[in-house]
Amino acid sequence: MKLSERLGALTQAPSEAVSVPATVPALVPSVPARPKPAPVAAADAVVAPVDALAGLKQRAATALFDRMGARISDTSMTEEDLRAMAREELGQIIDEEQVPLSAEERRRLIRDVADDVMGYGPLQRFLDDESVTEIMVNRMDQIYVERKGHVTLTDARFGSEEHLRKVIERIVSKVGRRIDESSPLVDARLEDGSRVNAVIPPLAVNGSSLTIRKFSKVPLTVQNLINFGTMTPEMAELLDACVKAKLNIIVSGGTGTGKTTLLNVLSSFLPESDRIVTIEDAVELQLQQQHIVRLESRPPNTEGKGAVTIRDLLRNSLRMRPDRIVVGEVRGGESLDMLQAMNTGHDGSLSTVHANSPRDAVARLETLVLMAGMDLPLRAIREQIASAVDLIIQIARLRDGTRRITHVTEVQGMEGDVVTLQDAFVFDYSAGVGPDGLFLGRPVPTGIRPRFIERFEDMGITVSPAVFGQQSRLGGRH
Repeated sequence: MKLSERLGALTQAPSEAVSVPATVPALVPSVPARPKPAPVAAADAVVAPVDALAGLKQRAATALFDRMGARISDTSMTEEDLRAMAREELGQIIDEEQVPLSAEERRRLIRDVADDVMGYGPLQRFLDDESVTEIMVNRMDQIYVERKGHVTLTDARFGSEEHLRKVIERIVSKVGRRIDESSPLVDARLEDGSRVNAVIPPLAVNGSSLTIRKFSKVPLTVQNLINFGTMTPEMAELLDACVKAKLNIIVSGGTGTGKTTLLNVLSSFLPESDRIVTIEDAVELQLQQQHIVRLESRPPNTEGKGAVTIRDLLRNSLRMRPDRIVVGEVRGGESLDMLQAMNTGHDGSLSTVHANSPRDAVARLETLVLMAGMDLPLRAIREQIASAVDLIIQIARLRDGTRRITHVTEVQGMEGDVVTLQDAFVFDYSAGVGPDGLFLGRPVPTGIRPRFIERFEDMGITVSPAVFGQQSRLGGRH
């Protein structure tokens, strides 16, 4: 007998058997009393076990809260210890319920209740699933996930809006953030660094919304990106040399294109001897070096005071004797401070910006500098950009769901009032699309040697001639 049938049998008390179908005669008052029709009984058999299962879960969750008490929020215990304790307590609670369950049913019930009480409810299984890269909760009963670049609707749902709000509050409280009617949207992160954004009513009209961009537990390497087709071995060799030569690099791309992942890979090229300062809104970078200081901005408190912005952190970092400054993303006036840092001896800095092409990235930086509130002429801003930024790497998410580097572009300087750009690599769209719907193209060199090659030679950094050669470009197609 299935779990739902056994639970249904336990809840079918005689009084309930009479009261449930009592509504049937009211629908047909002219028909004399008679035994229950079979279809109505079948409907009851479906509804009651579901209610019984939900009731069992609710009772188990309530009992677990009562037994564990303040230990649930004990910061001295690790997540693993708390979960082990919760599973032990749940085992005893279910034994006391005296419900006949198989080993698999018992394990699943304990997992579901533990996820609701200790974890993130119906989202927990997607967080544990390594194939899921993004979780999007539109409302309590509509949850989408992204796998391999494709978004699908799941059958998971929250029990209520209150349940979803509790999960959101559990996430944001762990990193010292808050979300309420006075502050109805928040950026936060999970313990593994996954990025979280939450919006609640009144801003979210259809109910609370939650978006989680998962990060791999094991940071992706340059070899992973080569295997994915994001970059080529020749491009990886060039970017390795660019980072070691202390070029200032901007990673440009749209939302969800993989800018932070690429920034992580570029950061892996940084020498172990360099002192690195990272500055982010919410800590996401997974740098593996030892000599590193990680800074995170802070929102205002309930009185609207105490905010520490990216710009504040960037200014302070200049007093920390950094060899490299890595800014997770520039999206405001801090771009002016970053350009000034790049122009005053802090070479080798890395950052990302939202833009759709290298030319758009330059225009976007111009706009962000204007947001600093300084009354600077446009030519002066462009001269700052042309002098500070050496390389722009454009990454895009193609319509087949893959993420590819489409441009590696050198910033060469100014010609008149225009910042001049020169592509070193571009994506080859002419290769077409394969039978599986994936693009066959890959980034190929343009054959033009960038001017910064002279800087490589001055620093004793060698790059194989095949990186820019015709042989590499033709042999790289497939």
